[in-house]
Amino acid sequence: MTSTGPTDIGTDPIRVLLVDDQELVRTGLRRILRPRDGFDIVGECADGSEVLAAVAEHRPDIVVMDLRMRNIDGITATTMLRTLREPPPVLVLTTFDDDDLLSGALRAGAAGFILKDSSAEALIWAVRAVVRDGAFLDPAVTERVLNGFRRAGREQTSIAPDLTDRETDVLRLIARGLTNGEIGSALGISQVTVKTHVNHIFTKLDLRDRAAAIVYAYDRGLVLAEYD
Repeated sequence: MTSTGPTDIGTDPIRVLLVDDQELVRTGLRRILRPRDGFDIVGECADGSEVLAAVAEHRPDIVVMDLRMRNIDGITATTMLRTLREPPPVLVLTTFDDDDLLSGALRAGAAGFILKDSSAEALIWAVRAVVRDGAFLDPAVTERVLNGFRRAGREQTSIAPDLTDRETDVLRLIARGLTNGEIGSALGISQVTVKTHVNHIFTKLDLRDRAAAIVYAYDRGLVLAEYD
């Protein structure tokens, strides 16, 4: 893991909207995502039904969202956000008993997920990664997401015919939650080249963002093959 200092993503604070029906959880998140570390908690919601209005009012850079809430859950709220012209990315907070919800959260458009009991450093890293690179998958729960896609069945062939071999490699690594920098290191190419490949993948496959690319890769078995 690289440095988690504020200079990693720029000088402006990251504007965060917290969505969780437990006040104690929100309090804990506020204590971790502090102004001195480059964060600005611009709003809080106790239910998914409040999210659209809060996003319109506060214009956050990222929404940190619980999955299980009393009225409107995190998956539904994430789906609602995707109807916006420029929705903020959603980082899902999950627990070890949310297996059946994780793949649904990605299909709804979540940019990634992290365990609620992760360390403060891991949460800070995840929020910055989503804002900077558009996705973050907690390694501790990625295998469970893969299991969810296995149960659902593969949508098509494991081949992405419109992509070059290098673009397919990049897509696999996106789906495993790697950042552009990590992909560059894994493949021995620059971050600029990685970004070019990512843009080509989005254009060729008509994908909106990294969350959509992750779902595409899982559906077609591009990641599952590495774990089978």
